[in-house]
Amino acid sequence: MAEPIISIENLSVDQKDQNVLKSVNLSVNEGDFIYLIGKTGSGKSSLLKILYADLKIKSGKVNIGGIELSKLKRRQIPTLRRKMGIIFQDFQLLPDRTVQDNLIFAMKATGWNKKSEIKAKLAEIFELINLQGKENKYPHQLSGGEQQRVAIGRALINSPKVILADEPTGNLDPQTSIEIMNLLFDIRSKGTAVLMATHDYMIIDKFPSDIVRFENGEAKPEHLTSTNQ
Repeated sequence: MAEPIISIENLSVDQKDQNVLKSVNLSVNEGDFIYLIGKTGSGKSSLLKILYADLKIKSGKVNIGGIELSKLKRRQIPTLRRKMGIIFQDFQLLPDRTVQDNLIFAMKATGWNKKSEIKAKLAEIFELINLQGKENKYPHQLSGGEQQRVAIGRALINSPKVILADEPTGNLDPQTSIEIMNLLFDIRSKGTAVLMATHDYMIIDKFPSDIVRFENGEAKPEHLTSTNQ
């Protein structure tokens, strides 16, 4: 058996003197697609923030790709984040840069410096997200779905083993949401694990997969499917 990409054991987290997560256990393997569901404030986003080192662990163990987060030093955070792709609800694109320059900015920030390698990776990403011909558009010239595709492309720059997606369809209409989900499931089919926080039960119905429900600080598997075969 291969080691899990993410291993969480007895994780507890406090935020503003409140216990938001307690005794969370979760294992994420290659090709898993796991929905994180629950009411606002139930801890879904807090778990994602723990995983990309934006929140501190109170107690427990979290290991991502061989990095133990409880022992993580600040200078090691960029190394951790290169192991994952992060997608937000509000896209978080730089408005004064073209789509291509948004991606190049992220590439250079994570250590890319050879022009030939950057050019080849950009071509690969634009083909994957199906935005060829829009490299020189600015974010405001794209639809919401196209902007989210760019954000997904940015998340894939370093060929991560796992993608953390926080409400990635939250600002999109139903049809565009389906297109984004098709793209995420295509990425998953190539072996990248996806953890997706969502309130969108229509999406879960159309794209069934494993579910973890967050309630009263606890995270419990609600039902497991066989889609990971």
